[in-house]
Amino acid sequence: MRVLTILDRYILKRFLSTFFFSIMLILMIFIVFDIKDKIQTLSRDEIPLNEIVFDYYLMFIPYYGNYFSPLFTFIAVIFFTSKLAQQTEFIAILSSGTSFNRIMRPYIIGALILSLSSLALNHFILPKAFRVKIAFEDKYFNNTYNFDEINIHRKIGDHRMLYFESFDNKLNTAFKVSLEDVIDNKQVYFLKADHMKWDSLKHEWKFHNVEERTLMVQDRLDTLRYEKPIYKQKIKFTPDKSIKIEFSPGDMWRYESKIETMTYFELKEYINKERAKGSNLIPFFEVEQYKRSSFPFATFILTIIGFCVSSRKVRGGVGFQIALGLLLSCIYIMLMYVFTTIATTGFAHPLLAVWTPNLLFSVVAAFYYKTAQK
Repeated sequence: MRVLTILDRYILKRFLSTFFFSIMLILMIFIVFDIKDKIQTLSRDEIPLNEIVFDYYLMFIPYYGNYFSPLFTFIAVIFFTSKLAQQTEFIAILSSGTSFNRIMRPYIIGALILSLSSLALNHFILPKAFRVKIAFEDKYFNNTYNFDEINIHRKIGDHRMLYFESFDNKLNTAFKVSLEDVIDNKQVYFLKADHMKWDSLKHEWKFHNVEERTLMVQDRLDTLRYEKPIYKQKIKFTPDKSIKIEFSPGDMWRYESKIETMTYFELKEYINKERAKGSNLIPFFEVEQYKRSSFPFATFILTIIGFCVSSRKVRGGVGFQIALGLLLSCIYIMLMYVFTTIATTGFAHPLLAVWTPNLLFSVVAAFYYKTAQK
């Protein structure tokens, strides 16, 4: 890439400075309202100040800053570009022989910087920050959360199924438990227990009041049917039994909390494991996976739209262009939520649903680019 010219540096500086100023301003407003909303909890529980600052609000800022970055990229582009247009600076630049596409170059560079930063945040940095933030929230805010699902089935191995009637997330205990091994469509092992409790030191489950039934093949003829093989059951009762299985209390967390704390490779591996278990939440996980890439891409589209909309001097002035920009941003966010809901209900593939708002707005960007003042 060629060295940036004075014009490139001037536009890029105005672009990024306006973006960071606006995003920091709105984040400060969010923090003030969040403190107002949680002040009673923060003061009543005597939470250490360093935990509030470093474990909660320091993690709060990058999440919401990244979440609203496409919107405020759009607003920043419209705000400072429309001011340049109102001051007839674009007319002077175009009159000097600089092409419209050449003026767009620093905007694309700025959008690339913000998009790549958002992509890195989404896939690798924010999940680690979220582990700290969610741990803080679960410790001080979510202590009333109860897991209320019943009759839970989990595939926890190639041939093993786990069932329990209910689960207490505070005690890390499952009730009315059964464990079953099935090979070639035949049950070869079955265990049932009153409950199982997680041992956090040994990372295993302790089953209470256990009945085990093992099915063994007998190498002899069935004297009645003259068929082989026949089976014999071996039943065993034990008061307590400790077993390590591919299941932990973390698997019973709210799925939102689990996926938000996973980096790109962790989430990809987790989706593969959940698919093997036959989980019905795969669309939720895939939406999160695809959204982490599609959302930063929106920065490019909204930057092009914002530039094309605001580069023309209009009678309504800056206020009209900002209002138009906010309207388009609201439509984009609404479409994102609508198609995300469609994906999670199974009416569309998550990849297609998550990227549909970007595809639609790409058409809008192409229209504004074609009709822009050149």
